[in-house]
Amino acid sequence: MRKMLVVVVLVAAWLVSGAVPASAAQPSWDGQYSLKRFAASKYGTSLAARQGEPDFSDVYTFTTECRSGTPCVSTVSGGPAPKNPTLPQPARYVFNGTSWVHVYDWEWDCYQGPDRAKVWAPARSVATYTKQADGSYAGVWRTDIDGGPCDGYVEMRVAAYPVDQTPVRFGS
Repeated sequence: MRKMLVVVVLVAAWLVSGAVPASAAQPSWDGQYSLKRFAASKYGTSLAARQGEPDFSDVYTFTTECRSGTPCVSTVSGGPAPKNPTLPQPARYVFNGTSWVHVYDWEWDCYQGPDRAKVWAPARSVATYTKQADGSYAGVWRTDIDGGPCDGYVEMRVAAYPVDQTPVRFGS
């Protein structure tokens, strides 16, 4: 009898735990993060993938909003303006169940050398960030460039690190 009671209690607990609404554990990407792009080790078929470039980073503020029946969206609500004027603003990352994904169309400005004009071409980028155990995010940023001398794709690793805003107190 006791064994049967334990089994019933365990099954009931399992059923109840499965009945918890999904909204109870909404994903969130909020606060300030330093986004790093590992451009020095980028790769791909585009001429741009072979052009030397250092890694770079900037600090951005993210704000997450979750509405019933739609995926959660984290929007960049602060940070430096992009140098390329064709980038859609503000950047919005949609949670797909495991990662934050930003898909956008823009114009790639293909660098041709110091005394030559850039060649603009349509591009589509997909940046994916997956939360890590330490609270950072890691992922890949892929851009497909459609035409011009930079035709092809470029991929690079990306990461987002939380910026600690807690002041450190020294002494007493």
